[in-house]
Formats: sequence, C-alpha cells, structure tokens
Amino acid sequence: MNRVSDSILSKVEKPARYIGGEMNSYIKDKNKVDVRFAFCFPDVYEVGMSHLGMKILYYILNERNDTYCERVFAPWPDMEKLMRENHIYLYGLESRDPIRDFDFIGFTLQYEMSYTNILNMLNLSGLSVRASERGEQDPVVICGGPCAYNPEPLWDIADLFTIGESEEQINEIMDLYKMYKGRKKKFLREVCHIEGVYVPSLYSVNYNEDGTIKSFEPIYEDVPNQVTRRIIKNFNEVQYPDRLVVPFTDIVHDRIVLETFRGCTRGCRFCQAGMIYRPVREKSTSKLLKQADELIKNTGYSEVSLTSLSICDYSDLKNLVHGFIERHKKDKVGVSLPSLRIDSFSVDLINEIQKVRKTGLTFGPEAGSQRMRDVINKGVTEENLMNSVCSAFKSGWSTIKLYFMIGLPYETMDDIKGIADLSEKVVREYYKVPKEIRKKGLKVTVSTSIFVPKPFTPFQWTPQIKMEDVKEEINVIRSSIKSRHVLYNWHESPLSYLEAVFARGDRRVCDVLIRAYEKGAQFDSWSEYFKFDVWENAFKECGVDGDFYAYRSRDYDEILPWDFINAGVDKKFLIDENENAKNARVTPDCRLGCKNCGVNVNLGGKCFEGTVSDKVQ
Repeated sequence: MNRVSDSILSKVEKPARYIGGEMNSYIKDKNKVDVRFAFCFPDVYEVGMSHLGMKILYYILNERNDTYCERVFAPWPDMEKLMRENHIYLYGLESRDPIRDFDFIGFTLQYEMSYTNILNMLNLSGLSVRASERGEQDPVVICGGPCAYNPEPLWDIADLFTIGESEEQINEIMDLYKMYKGRKKKFLREVCHIEGVYVPSLYSVNYNEDGTIKSFEPIYEDVPNQVTRRIIKNFNEVQYPDRLVVPFTDIVHDRIVLETFRGCTRGCRFCQAGMIYRPVREKSTSKLLKQADELIKNTGYSEVSLTSLSICDYSDLKNLVHGFIERHKKDKVGVSLPSLRIDSFSVDLINEIQKVRKTGLTFGPEAGSQRMRDVINKGVTEENLMNSVCSAFKSGWSTIKLYFMIGLPYETMDDIKGIADLSEKVVREYYKVPKEIRKKGLKVTVSTSIFVPKPFTPFQWTPQIKMEDVKEEINVIRSSIKSRHVLYNWHESPLSYLEAVFARGDRRVCDVLIRAYEKGAQFDSWSEYFKFDVWENAFKECGVDGDFYAYRSRDYDEILPWDFINAGVDKKFLIDENENAKNARVTPDCRLGCKNCGVNVNLGGKCFEGTVSDKVQ
C-alpha cells in the first residue's frame, strides 16, 4: 500500500490538514507500545482540531506508556480522490501508518449528520462498514460522545459504545484490551461489564406490528440489562492536558480552551446537554488559573476561552476573570467567554475582558414570546434582554446577535411573530440611548434554527415540525422584520429532518445510513455536498419511513430505542417536565432547590458535590 507523498499533497487545497508534525503532537516508537488507537473525528481537520474532547482523550491515552494514540480526520473530497486513485489507506497523522493496522478505531459522535463520514473513513481504511462483516483481526471500532446516547442507528457499524464521560473509562478499556488482544470476540464479551460500555451485538430487538419496539434484551445472562453512563465525580482532579497540539493552519477555535465546569442546573426542556451532563461539578479557581498558566507556557497562544454549558453560571466567574487578567495583562493574553445568558450578563465583566476591542455580543432568547420561553423553561424574560442590550449599547457595543429556535413543541404563530417583534424592540432600545453615548453602525443579526427532539429531554416524545410548516414560519419572520438594522439568517429544514430521524431512530435506520452512503451521501452537514434526494431514495429502497421517526408523537409507555441507558435523569421527571411545558409552567433553577430529577440517586452522590471554587487574592 502506498503512502501519501509531497507530490500528492501539492495538489490539494490545504495540505497542512494531512501532514502532522505539529508542536506538542506525540511521537512514539510504535514497537514499544501494546495498544495503538486511532482517534477519528468525522469532519475536516479545522473542525476536529477545535474539539475539546479529542484534545483531552488524545492527551490521556498518550500519557500511558503502553498506548499510542494518533489523530485522524475526514479528508476533504480533493484529498480523498487522490488517496483512492493512488491506493492510499486512511492513516494516522503522527506515524502516517494505515489505521486498519491499529487496535482501535475510535469515533466521536458530535452530530448525527456526520455519520456518513464515519462510513467513508472506515471504507477509506480498507475495512467493511458493518461490524458484523469485520473479522477477529480487524480493529475494534469504538464510538462515544453525545450522540452515543442513542447508539442504535450505528448498531452494526460500531463494535462498542462508551456512554458518558470517558476520562477514567478509557483507561479501564485499554487495560482490559491488553488481556484479550487478538481475541476480539472475547474482549467484546468482557468489556460490556465496564460501567458505561454498550456492545450492541450482545442484545436483540423485537418489534410490534405498528413498528414500535416490543422488546430489547441481552442475549446472554451476564450481559447487563441496563447501561449506566459514566461520570467523573472528582472533576477538580480529573486529568486535563497541560499542553495542546498547535496546528500549522487556521482552525475554527484557534485558542486555548479551559473547561471550568460540567453540567447545568437551568433545566431548559429542549437541551439534551443540560440533562445528560448533570450533575454540576466545578473546578476550583486556583486549579483553573494554574492550568491556564501551563497551557499558555506550552502553546504560545494569546487567548484563553473559558468554556462550559453556561459559563456565566460558574460560581466564581468574576474572581476567575479578574485573577486571570492580573496574571497575564503584561503578556497581553486575553480571555473570552463563548456564551452569555441574558439574565446573567455583566457589562462590567465584559468590559474588563474587551478593553482593547469590542467584538459582537451573542444572546440566546431561544423563543420570541414569554409564553414560549416558559414552555421551554428558558428562565429569562424580555426585561432581562432589554436590560442587557441597553447596558451593552451604553458601553459601546453596536453589534448584537440573537439566536432563536422555531418548530418548538406547543408553539403558535404568535410566538413566531414574537421573534420579529423582539428584534425590533432591541433596535428601539438602541435609539433610547443618547447619541453622544451610543456607537454608530447598529447591526442586529437574528438567526433561527429548527428544533430537533433529542433523547433524554422532556421533548423526546414530541414530533418535529414538518418541512412545509418550517417554510411558513420562516416567511412570517422575514415579512415581519421591518428594520434595516436587522439581518435574518435561517437554516433549511431537510437537514434538520434527517437529524431528527437519526436522533430518535432505531436499528432499522442503520440500513438507510449505509445505503445513503453507498449512493454518495457524504459531508452532509456541508451545504455544498448535502443531497436530500439521495437520502429520500435510500429510505425508499430500504422500506423505511423517515416520518415514523421525525414526525410521530410517542406515548409515554412506548419503549424508546435508548431506554436501556440510565443517563441519570428519571423518566418520570422528564414526563412531568413535558406536562409542565404543555401548561407553560416554569421549573426553577436547581441551584434554588433540588427538583428531584434523580441524578443524585441514580448516579450516586450529591448533585453539587465537587463545587470547589475558591477565592484568589
């Protein structure tokens, strides 16, 4: 088999995607390790290299003396064409060895519409896309990430799934593999006993005549009936990289990413992450500042992004930001906050961060009316938004971005019109600020995305909005926006339809996925390559109705494809929250008192155990 050469790299758009050798990448003697692991991100280099989960596991695996983890990204079509023409297998960036010769091929599942790229990467590796057709000597294909909370659409593609947080779990899997290396079937029979591991070939599914699931059960007595997600209980002490790979080319998030805490207490009913990452666990301020110091020293980056599901909920945020600025103002290293909640917006804090240059501010009201914000349990008001934008305009901002969702459960057309109304109110708020204070050039960008019902949320039983209704709602918003200062962006619906199908699909959509790939589906999340007609034909050829998964309302007693997973949150809590949504009843933030979601009982320990922020003098 051939290897990639300079003559091939000179013909592609961005050769830096495929060469490796970046600062802080690991180079090991492959003959002195027991396990070789290919960590695959099913998208291009620039996207994958921005992903924090890859950075963490790449570091943890390579800190083991017995394991060599290499990075692999989906080649862009120009590179893929040359690889196939020159008989080059998909390879790891560090060694440039074909990953078909590795022990593990791991994929992170961040987005359902990356699934065809997984199949293409397996095919480029010279392997069958179906687990049932791969042999005893082929690599173990392992998948994890948020989409693994419904693994069934990939049941015959992956050999095993990891459910939950993998920092500790991945080491247990590597230790076990060393005991059974070369005996893949035996390894898969044993690895299912590690908490948070799901091996789909060890379970059988039966269906009712109406297409719903009749039963889901293990094939063997020792295989667990339920898979409980893994969590890191002592988050302050969990392994975290002290160095990051510094790319040769621009990537999406080209900066240090510092994870402040995991989990969320807000309880937004549409948000899967807010449910599956419970409970809240924080790192101490002193720990974060120390980690930032090490990463700055070891990478040379001049910006640190503080990240979490809702960064303004970090209990010691102001102290953390001020402490960071004091330590690094001489080095001119900046700090950024990627997301802001309307009700926790602090102009003073943002002014401190952006003393040099005021970039745009982004807020997520999510819905246009207060009724709808109560339905989704967003927990913010129009007054919160107006106070925030008024403070921003007074402090010199003139560029505001507002994010909304359309197609939410229990939505009315008045709620949709409210998106345009709220945008116009933001413009009027700008003109309330005296001329001598406000900055010229007001720009309010309004973006809408289409709601997709996700597993383990209160809305997992609700249908997705139909495509023709999406178009009507978009047209209403477009026609209702009058101000020249408001720019409206929207997403098309076919992609969201497929996302809903695979988010809530069962094993039968696996055949559709494979057929669509065989017919040319690839890079589906990139508009220039998305072909909905290919997917429509794949559904027809497989005899599968996509509407059954996207547009159908579920009964509470129906067996859902992911019901065998214990994600921590009780189903009764999710049902109660869906009923609360129907009546626009708000459930207060968990920090104001326990709402009995079940996480502390099902996963052990107190919900806020490990919140260890400390003051920095």
